[in-house]
Amino acid sequence: MPARILICTAAFGEGHNSAARNLALALEEAGAEVRVTDPCLLGAPVSTRWICKGYRLVTTRAPRLWHFVYLRTGDVDFSKQRMPLMRKPERKLGELVDTWQPHAVVATYPLYPYFLERLLAGNPAPPKVFTVVTDSIEINAAWLKAPTDEWIVSDPFTRDSMIRSGLPAERVIDTGFPVHPDFSRMTPVAADDRCDTFRVLFFTTSRRLQVRRFAKAVLQASPRTQITIVLGKNVRHLWPRAKEIRDAFPGRVKIKGWTRKVPQLLNSHHLVVGKAGGATVHEALAARCPMLVHHLVPGQEEGNLRLLEAIGAGKLTESPEAIRSAVADLLADDAALWRAMKRKLALHGRNAGAIAAARHILERSGSTK
Repeated sequence: MPARILICTAAFGEGHNSAARNLALALEEAGAEVRVTDPCLLGAPVSTRWICKGYRLVTTRAPRLWHFVYLRTGDVDFSKQRMPLMRKPERKLGELVDTWQPHAVVATYPLYPYFLERLLAGNPAPPKVFTVVTDSIEINAAWLKAPTDEWIVSDPFTRDSMIRSGLPAERVIDTGFPVHPDFSRMTPVAADDRCDTFRVLFFTTSRRLQVRRFAKAVLQASPRTQITIVLGKNVRHLWPRAKEIRDAFPGRVKIKGWTRKVPQLLNSHHLVVGKAGGATVHEALAARCPMLVHHLVPGQEEGNLRLLEAIGAGKLTESPEAIRSAVADLLADDAALWRAMKRKLALHGRNAGAIAAARHILERSGSTK
């Protein structure tokens, strides 16, 4: 009988969903039976969608306000507090565990282990609980206090940070962030590439002015630069601005909407420009693609930037001028700085996090084939 693994995610930030999807793929490749679910959407679909919209709006338009909210969550004792909004999601999670009887439950969102502690109380043979931490280095107390069997983390810097916070070293496991298994099977742009054409991948936010100003900065940094603008779910909103840039720089601009080919795109570009979300940063690391961060959500994303800086693989560039200067510096002296970043990324070597995490979960839950 194959191992049954229940993965619980949440729509509050793409990192949770990305980690859940990619881990499910790796577990299925290993022969497990996997179910990915969002108890918040199942239990409280309307309020969850509204909260998600509010989250995206505040983190994009009012990051300082979000920083205040984020810091306040560190003072909340989720093991005791029963928020009315979360009662139905907790009940739905209990139903899933009772009916499906998984060997292990994996949470990519920090509240679910607290739910499970209450739900599994008195269970003579509870499933193993694993918490996949989707942030780096700067870890919120909600993750650190989670009642879980083990924490699965993305890098040695984060592991060390969590151990210094008081967690037992043997229960903090560095597998790498669960990036898509395809990253382990792809060949990134080589460090000795001639860089005659320097391909830049640009992940936008919903802000229209940023699209035009940041893309223009990349293209003005050097006549060798070409840019692929990924509009994501904001295609209709951002298309006119992106088209302006494509028309102004003929032959040097590609525009893509929502895409499933992020691994292929990152592995075929020399540089990525994007926000410091957990999924984007770790996918860039997996593809050994240096990164410039154009938008940072204070609090939860600061650690992701610190990780890039610690590896020597990226920096913060919040203005067009900073982006233009950074790209020019990367290409100076036969792209010496870019090549140095590529070598550091090769040493970091985290391109199979989902595969490593899946193997560990199956071994620890006693369900290896």
